[in-house]
Amino acid sequence: MPEASGNLEQAIRDNAAGPKRAQGDAGSVEQHSLKDQVEADRYLASKQVASNPAKAVRFTRLVPPGAGGC
Repeated sequence: MPEASGNLEQAIRDNAAGPKRAQGDAGSVEQHSLKDQVEADRYLASKQVASNPAKAVRFTRLVPPGAGGC
């Protein structure tokens, strides 16, 4: 199944980078809006983080001052 999700992610990247609409004889091309491209990028980034949740959470040990040095 990783191949299928990789193909889907590549298809999303290609669609976001390509034109939204293109017409033939007139030569008209319409680009995706910047908002749509940013949303696609955020979606792909969130999928990447969700695939490895250990990178999404960082554990830190806090030691209050004066609590450890007797």
